[in-house]
Amino acid sequence: MPGIDECLLDVMRLPGARGAAVVDWTSGLALGTIGDSPNGDHEATAAETAEVARMAAEQPAFAAGLPEAPTAASGTDATGIPPVEDVIVTTRAGYHILRFVETDFDSSVFLHLWLDRAEGNLALARIRLGEMAERLVLA
Repeated sequence: MPGIDECLLDVMRLPGARGAAVVDWTSGLALGTIGDSPNGDHEATAAETAEVARMAAEQPAFAAGLPEAPTAASGTDATGIPPVEDVIVTTRAGYHILRFVETDFDSSVFLHLWLDRAEGNLALARIRLGEMAERLVLA
């Protein structure tokens, strides 16, 4: 089971990967980064993507159809898991994939992958990020 550094190295092996981070979406802090950052500052990017992740996780509209709706304060349901699996933001030059990671404690972490639009494969990246998120060990 890989830790943060090994997971980020694996993410960067995806075709078209420009940069990646493991981010705590409640605080906006980057727990680990690799590659380039869209705005040149990994910490600022972590804070910005955490805002997007928090917005998606805390909105009741995204929990429709789930047995237990998330609470607005935590963005998680009674099991501690956000109702959203991932968020994809498409830009003219690339894709940003935010993949939530289920953890034993509070599930407040996500993987952020910045993928080049011309070289990357969005479907493959989404599948692989899901696999990596399941294997990621946070200690």
